[in-house]
Amino acid sequence: MEKTDKIIVGISIGDINGIGIEVILKTFEDKRMLEFCTPVLFGSNKVISFHKKALNMNNNIHGIQSIDKIVHGKINLLNIWKEEVKIELGKTTNQGGKYAIKSFTEATEALKSKQVDILITAPINKENIQSKEYKFPGHTEYLEDKLEGKSLMILLTEELRVGLITGHIPVSKVAETITPELITEKVTVMHQSLKQDFNISKPKIAILGLNPHCGDNGTIGKEDDEIIRPTIETIKQTGKMVFGPYAADGFFGSKTYKQFDGVLAMYHDQGLAPFKALSFGNGVNFTAGLEKIRTSPDHGTGFDIAGKNKANPDSFKEALFTSLKIFKNRNEYVELEANKLKVK
Repeated sequence: MEKTDKIIVGISIGDINGIGIEVILKTFEDKRMLEFCTPVLFGSNKVISFHKKALNMNNNIHGIQSIDKIVHGKINLLNIWKEEVKIELGKTTNQGGKYAIKSFTEATEALKSKQVDILITAPINKENIQSKEYKFPGHTEYLEDKLEGKSLMILLTEELRVGLITGHIPVSKVAETITPELITEKVTVMHQSLKQDFNISKPKIAILGLNPHCGDNGTIGKEDDEIIRPTIETIKQTGKMVFGPYAADGFFGSKTYKQFDGVLAMYHDQGLAPFKALSFGNGVNFTAGLEKIRTSPDHGTGFDIAGKNKANPDSFKEALFTSLKIFKNRNEYVELEANKLKVK
C-alpha cells in the first residue's frame, strides 16, 4: 500500500438483494469523491459485477485479495468470498442476510485492527441477518460488543442531531428500561460526542419526555416526574447544559429543536419519525461513543426499488462526508486535549 494522508474508508455492502450496492456505486461515479478518501468495499467481484450489469453502470473497480494491496485513487474491492451467491433483487433471503453480515463483520475487523480508518455500512435486513453466529438486532449493538466504549445511535443532518435513550427494543419494554443510570450514560456520550466529533465546546442538549404531554403531572404516567425530571436536575449539577423534559409533539412542531445542539429521545420512533420527516432523505446514522467511527445512510434496504436504478445516493454521500468530518474533528480534539496547558 502506497503512503498517503488519504482517509481509508471501509464499506460493508449491505443486503446483496437491496439498494446498498447501488447507492455505493452511484456515490463513487463522481471520480472527485476519490480525492477525499480511499474506499474499500468488502464483498466479491461477482456480486458487484452482477449489480453493475443490472444497473448498466460502468464504475472501474479495483479487485484486491488482501487489504495491503489497496490502491489510492481507485474504488478498491476486497474479495472476502469466492463462492457463487444467488442474487434475487428485491427479495429477502437467507443468503442476502448471510453475506450482508459477512461483509459487515469483516469490515469491522479491519476497522478494529486499524486497516481502515472509518466504517460506512450499507443497509441490512434485521430479520434475515439472524443466525447462530449473529444474534444482534442490528449494526449498532454488534459494534458496541466488538469495540471499546458505550454506543449511542445519533441520526443527524446539518441542523438536527437526535440520539436515542433506548434503541432496537419493543415499545412494551421502553418504560421499564429507562432508568436514571441509562439517561445519565446517554447524556454523557452525547455531550462528549458533540464536543469531540462536532467541535461544539459547550453543547446544549434537550431531553424528550416519555409520556404524552410529559405525563400531565402524573395523569398519563409517572415516569417523567419520578425518573426523567429528577435525573435532568442531577445532571445539571455536573455543569452540563441539559434541558427538559419536552413533549415530543410540540418540541418538533414548534421547531424548538433548533435551539439545541443535540436531542435525546426516549425511544426509537419518538426520535426517528420526526427526524426522517424533517431530513428529506439526507439524514445520516452515526454510532457515537465508540473508539472508532461508523456512519450509514438513514434508509433501509429498499427492496421495492432494488435493481431498478431508482435509489437516491444522497444519504450515503452524506454518511461518507459526515464520517470524514468526524474523523478530522476527533483527531484535532485529541491533539488539542494532549496539548492543553495544565493549570498549576
